[in-house]
Amino acid sequence: MTHAKSTELLHVDLADPGHYERDAARGLFARLREERPIWWSPGPDGRGFWSILRYQDIVTVSKNPRLFSSARHLGGHRIHDEADEEITQGLEATMLSMDPPEHNTYRGVVAPAFTAERIRRMEASIRARVTALLDRIAPHGECEFISSVAAELPIQVIAELLGVPQEDRLRLFEWSNALVGEDDPDMRRSAEHIRQCTKEMGAYALKLWRERLRRPGDDLVSLLVSTEIDGEVMSVPRYFATFFLLVIAGNESVRNSISGGLLALSRHPEQRRRLIETPALLPLAVKEIVRWVSPFLHMRRTATEDTELAGQRIAKGDKVVLWYLSGNFDEEVFEQPERFDVARSGPQHLAFGQGQHYCLGWRLAELQLTVLFQELLRRFPDMEPCGPIRRVRSSFVNGIKEMPVRFTPER
Repeated sequence: MTHAKSTELLHVDLADPGHYERDAARGLFARLREERPIWWSPGPDGRGFWSILRYQDIVTVSKNPRLFSSARHLGGHRIHDEADEEITQGLEATMLSMDPPEHNTYRGVVAPAFTAERIRRMEASIRARVTALLDRIAPHGECEFISSVAAELPIQVIAELLGVPQEDRLRLFEWSNALVGEDDPDMRRSAEHIRQCTKEMGAYALKLWRERLRRPGDDLVSLLVSTEIDGEVMSVPRYFATFFLLVIAGNESVRNSISGGLLALSRHPEQRRRLIETPALLPLAVKEIVRWVSPFLHMRRTATEDTELAGQRIAKGDKVVLWYLSGNFDEEVFEQPERFDVARSGPQHLAFGQGQHYCLGWRLAELQLTVLFQELLRRFPDMEPCGPIRRVRSSFVNGIKEMPVRFTPER
């Protein structure tokens, strides 16, 4: 590595949300993978962190929870978890901030809601929801895509899964935005705003809990309320944490993949044409969309003892940040990673995680994306952005918050 390169990269802070708001991180990650694939950032809080940028190193860390812990008492699963401590005080750790064996126990509670058979049974209702959303925009020839389609579908589906009345879905949406909004003033207006959202969401979750105790149903809240762990029912604080996680994970990943997927297809018209002509490619295209977008940019671990990774010494207590967006474009793993290819097969992307934290809802996410793009490409094959695209200001979620589109209207 030349001295000039080293000096230029010295000032790079990968926690800076501006890189992701400007959609400028992929080029930066490519340089770092080549020159310094395990990169130290001093961090604004004085407690720096290691960035893990290559695919194989991310997999290695993900599959070794004994050495690289997700536990909340060590800092949790995001770069800035400590900064949120005041806001999340009183809330239990979510599954994302647990290690085995505790993690496996709580994952086992939720897993029955995401079996292949149960998700398959949701296809008809998802298709009906997609059809209704597209019917609403069809005559107009233009819309704001995020609020009309990309945000609506996943929040409707997660409401159905939890047994939440559809008229309450927009409250779930606002609470979810505030909890992950981090540095985006449109989503997290103030610390007071997020405290209020946390309080309201907790009160709402408790109301559902009490209702299901009286009248259990076939929804996920009923499952949580009735499940016993080590002979005892799930505690209310643990239920709150699980409810919050399901709302956020179910909402953000699909919304960001839908919006980023439409943008990718618009910018690669030859790939969109190929997909329209060969709809059988859609399952592969959905995986490529999720790789390309990487809807969650990173997850984080903490080193539990002094160790070494790819020749780099890492000290006990150091933060270790796994950059999925970087791993998903690793030239050593993906052939021509900067090519958006709807027929790409081969190595599995990292966007759903690896190891014991692999996303429980991946089947539901892929089903929503498959149905949405089936219907959208059939009805509006020429849909494309037609105005300024505003991205979320965050180093955690890779999302678009505003994207006007136009298309040939249906008569």
